[in-house]
Amino acid sequence: MGQKGGQAVALRISGDKAAFYGCKFLGFQDTLCDDRGRHFFNGCFIQGTVDFIFGNGKSMYLHCIINSVADGNTYISAQGRSTIADKSGFSFVHCNITGTGSAYLSRAWRKSSRVVFAHTYMGTLVNPRGWDDKGFPDRHRTVFYGEYKCMGPGASTRKRVNYVKMLTDEQAKPFMSMTFIRAKTWLLPQPNF
Repeated sequence: MGQKGGQAVALRISGDKAAFYGCKFLGFQDTLCDDRGRHFFNGCFIQGTVDFIFGNGKSMYLHCIINSVADGNTYISAQGRSTIADKSGFSFVHCNITGTGSAYLSRAWRKSSRVVFAHTYMGTLVNPRGWDDKGFPDRHRTVFYGEYKCMGPGASTRKRVNYVKMLTDEQAKPFMSMTFIRAKTWLLPQPNF
């Protein structure tokens, strides 16, 4: 018997080369376990509270709605890259962050967590600090958190943590292309950005 409102994974994807189009993932804590492998999420709706997109996948989220149903502080993602040599990471492109709570974009679940938000609308729920080190200040040097040309009231960078990277066009380019997940050979047809 489960606890009402407790942790429950709606989907766990551990295989390589998986794509999801127009899917709805509803949960509470830990909604989507993007475990490992290369994945593509296009036009999906992902809802939850704490760490509701988590894992060590190398994934592109394109045109997705990310909806928080939290009451207080929450974390949209917790990416699990352990070393800089690991190629995993989450890239959110042209997404829309909506809902309730005070949402951090990600927290440093693992030492070298890597998450990028590009051209994403961030609602008022996004915490002005944006990112969280999970109480490990030494991770400021090892995480890779980036933002690129995001918009909306939650996209203001005035109070962002000092270890977030405000990406240049050149730095953002690899995260906004299907080459991020090396999809040219397995995802056909290629989506439009």
